[in-house]
Amino acid sequence: MKTALTIAGSDSSGGAGIQADIKTMTANGVFAMSAVTALTAQNTTGVTDIFETTPKFLSEQLDAVFTDIYPDAVKIGMVSSAELIATISERLRFYKAKHIVVDPVMVATSGAKLLRDDAVAALTAELLPLAEVLTPNIPEAEILAGMTITDAAGMEAAARVISEKYGCAVLCKGGHQINDADDLLWQGGTGKWFRGKRIHNPNTHGTGCTLSSAIASNLAKGYDLDTSVERAKAYISGALAAMLDLGKGSGPMDHMFELKGEFVQ
Repeated sequence: MKTALTIAGSDSSGGAGIQADIKTMTANGVFAMSAVTALTAQNTTGVTDIFETTPKFLSEQLDAVFTDIYPDAVKIGMVSSAELIATISERLRFYKAKHIVVDPVMVATSGAKLLRDDAVAALTAELLPLAEVLTPNIPEAEILAGMTITDAAGMEAAARVISEKYGCAVLCKGGHQINDADDLLWQGGTGKWFRGKRIHNPNTHGTGCTLSSAIASNLAKGYDLDTSVERAKAYISGALAAMLDLGKGSGPMDHMFELKGEFVQ
């Protein structure tokens, strides 16, 4: 069985973060492992507090995983401080980690800020260059590219800048009033659009975590990046289309086992 590691924060409500990643990886047929960067007190409506892991303890978690069950892919989500980013970068280089998917989490779906100001520079300098693919949403792509995005052409321009700057592929996620649900994968100097249809579902908590984890799962199973993105996009679209509602804004992974037979091959 292929394996995948998520390095991210814990979501106490279970719809995003480590919890969403583990559910997604399990549903996509890989063995999930985790290294927790922070505990959060949050639900589908917002984040009320964050308690960070120490760099030493995060390093111990990563050592425990890599020295026993080497991951076939790594997904990195919420890392809120420069010190933790430096720890992750050093350990991933040390273990020569492969198929690294970075979801540059800066702002939660609810609008809550998840990244300290000092961590932005560390993220861009140390972690992004290690990635095989980055998965920013529009606001995050604007920050990373240093430009405003208002249309599809803007997405292409930003994705190209980010890809050239950090030497990796970029999946610029659509939405945010720019398009229905069209995502752009930029790699090797060219772009490919993955078309989607906007699903009018208010329960979008954790969608970014779910998508990046699904991509990592498929990379772990040996699919190329194009195919991994295509499969991951189909997976999350199906999750949203199921329209399950557990609360005020439950996440797409809260009905993961119902979807498993339909979407996972």
